[in-house]
Amino acid sequence: MLYIIPSPIGNLADFTYRAVEILRSVDLILAEDTRTSSVLLNHYQVNKPISPYHQHNEHKIVSHLSDQLLAGKTIALITDAGTPGISDPAFLLVRECIRHNIEVQCLPGATAFVPALINSGLPINRFCFEGFLPLKKGRQTMLKMLATEERTMVFYESPMRLVKTLSHFIEYFGAERPCCVSRELSKKFEENKRGSLQEVHDHFNAKTVKGEIVIVVEGKN
Repeated sequence: MLYIIPSPIGNLADFTYRAVEILRSVDLILAEDTRTSSVLLNHYQVNKPISPYHQHNEHKIVSHLSDQLLAGKTIALITDAGTPGISDPAFLLVRECIRHNIEVQCLPGATAFVPALINSGLPINRFCFEGFLPLKKGRQTMLKMLATEERTMVFYESPMRLVKTLSHFIEYFGAERPCCVSRELSKKFEENKRGSLQEVHDHFNAKTVKGEIVIVVEGKN
């Protein structure tokens, strides 16, 4: 069996009892960054073999992992933070397991865009998750398409590119479009900055930005 296990997005206390129990029972833990995940595993006294599984090696080792699962091993997949498969590796391995009739279970748990959506105060009855925008090729095309999107839009972004991305949103969506930027969710210095795209841009342009970033933008009226 393959278990997909969400990791806390910041506060280690957000981990579930069931997740800890499963991690203590499996034969192997796959982690996006073994150093980062070791902090979580050591905190909960999980002592199991751990191996890297990330976007740079997943294509090479997915067949090997499915062979181990077919041989009877139980494997758990975790990422640095949040739910595997949401802007993190998981899809290839899950698809391979399904192809070989290997059971897959995904535990409910932390995903950064859900609290960001709730915190934003923007309409969330209908929304679209866009994750990370293309850095160069296809970025302009994507922004032109999203300019007419009527649903609330959710994006992930790095702190280094936040201000630049907000500038692009102003260019394509308009400076007055309501938005919210959530930073360091569940951590000590959590921040949810709400306002127009211009107001939020100016706020972060005047400071050093750190932490994990979620941008929520209202759809076109």
